[in-house]
Amino acid sequence: MSLPIPYPERDLADSGHSAGRDESSLRSLLCHIGRQLHDAAWLSGTGGSLSARLDAKYFLLTPPQLAKGFLQPDQLLKIALDDALGAQDGEPLLHALCYQQRADLNGILFATPPHAVALTLANVSMRTCVLPEAIILLGLVPTAAYSTPFSAEQCEAVRVLIVQHDALLIAHSGALTAGTDLWEAFLRMEVLEHTATVLQRAAQLAPLPTLPPHEVARLLHLRRQRGYWREGDAERFCQMCGVC
Repeated sequence: MSLPIPYPERDLADSGHSAGRDESSLRSLLCHIGRQLHDAAWLSGTGGSLSARLDAKYFLLTPPQLAKGFLQPDQLLKIALDDALGAQDGEPLLHALCYQQRADLNGILFATPPHAVALTLANVSMRTCVLPEAIILLGLVPTAAYSTPFSAEQCEAVRVLIVQHDALLIAHSGALTAGTDLWEAFLRMEVLEHTATVLQRAAQLAPLPTLPPHEVARLLHLRRQRGYWREGDAERFCQMCGVC
């Protein structure tokens, strides 16, 4: 059975870069992923935002005061990258900064997955080597200090972190994931919230056991092999997980 999106399921497997898709299909895909985020309860009210790069000059963005799970394709905003970068703050600036910093990114999600946000309230770090999938796909997830949503301070924090990370948390606020296409960004959000849920439940039972360095090293080999390695990973995994 094909997925309820406007192109064949086989296209989902190619890491084919949303920027290469036509605008109509990309609008439908953004709405579809907005529904997935809503159905998973990773958004509340009209919160969160999703974007997809159209080309070198434009990206599509969800409107700020509408529920992301019920959007229609014609409600999405088409934003000029240069115009967004000229703003002082706001959702368009946050997304535009990510695209400016990383030419490989074509999809950005900002959501409020409850377990991940709860960890930031409890000051529990996700810079841990516990779950294999998280090590491979996410790396060590940083947490930025709280700042007013989509303020200049929050946009600057994201601008700095996105250079070396595909997933990050903002204390009291939410999670941002990025990918070469929207599906990759969505899967990272799914792995992020799953990891946060496991960490939270395990911490109620016993101290969290981390994987031994030699096993983490094998996972990092897969991370490199699959193209997920990011600048600074070697130093981060040496510091946090003993893989030196």
